Amino acid sequence: MTKRELLRYVGDYRQLFGIKHYMLTNGRDNGVRAFDIRSGSGLEFTILQDRCLDLAALSFRGINCSYLSKTGIVSPFYYERDGNGFLRNFYSGMLTTCGLRNVGPSSADGEDFFTQHGRISNIAAEDVSAVVENDNESPVIRIRGTMREACVFGENLLLHREIICRYGENKIEIRNTVRNEGFRREALMLLFHFNVGYPLLDENAYLIVPSVHVTPRDGDAKAGIEFWDRCQKPTRNYREQVFYHDLKADSDGNTAVSLVNEKLGLGLVIRFNKNQLFNFIQWKQMGEGEYVMGLEPCNCFVDGRTALRNANVIDYMEPGEVRRFDLTIEILAGVEEIQHFSKAIK
Repeated sequence: MTKRELLRYVGDYRQLFGIKHYMLTNGRDNGVRAFDIRSGSGLEFTILQDRCLDLAALSFRGINCSYLSKTGIVSPFYYERDGNGFLRNFYSGMLTTCGLRNVGPSSADGEDFFTQHGRISNIAAEDVSAVVENDNESPVIRIRGTMREACVFGENLLLHREIICRYGENKIEIRNTVRNEGFRREALMLLFHFNVGYPLLDENAYLIVPSVHVTPRDGDAKAGIEFWDRCQKPTRNYREQVFYHDLKADSDGNTAVSLVNEKLGLGLVIRFNKNQLFNFIQWKQMGEGEYVMGLEPCNCFVDGRTALRNANVIDYMEPGEVRRFDLTIEILAGVEEIQHFSKAIK
């Protein structure tokens, strides 16, 4: 239906779909501005304006799909730069953006100190708009905003994000543009940390990933390489396993990965382009209370800035350069859609 046709049935379209604006006020989330989005198809998710327009909760028809860590949602005012400070406000959510100048452990590089996974996830969006528009007479929700990572005598990088959700669809488009507004070359390390949680993630869940090669990061991952695509029950003293995947893609570079749970008849797909994000990292954490599967398209590895610079594998942006990074979250509703996706990937 068009928006006009919908209004024949309702007094306000927000009866069916739309945007709710509010501010969190409890404990360490106090002051965080948020948007709740309903697509009208059963897809619901939360965007945090003060945390890089990242996605916190995501559910479909009442079934949770995302992971919320023990920290809960934390305001950027509590950001800690040193030690394991990143982990003290890493709420995870459906999406935490990592970068823009470091991914992986904290490290020193020259006179600069780079925090774990960078600063961008703790930067609030500015020039934000949240609207319902008509696109070819069909309603579409658009959330837009810009995050600036800048320092006097240092970098000036902008991440502009647009999140699009069309009425009645089970998809979320996340369009990212990074611009180097400074006058010197800057390293660009960018990782999109998607986090799937219970009950979509349980011992019945498995990954559908079109991998050409799967490379374990370390000894812990090597020990679990045989079962990289399978999930277990929450396991005491589980040590995280990280795998690097070289993915198949179509002639335009498009590829996709999915975590599915046939028992629930539900799957979650992440679509992206290898020409923009060449690497895919899988974070498998089957621990008690820390039970999450990370699906992470990126343009780098997770060894930290210093190690990657020494290995000469860091991407750089020239002054004035602009890059695009487009991703889509898609819900597979029912076993038939899961099987269709699996056949298409194979």
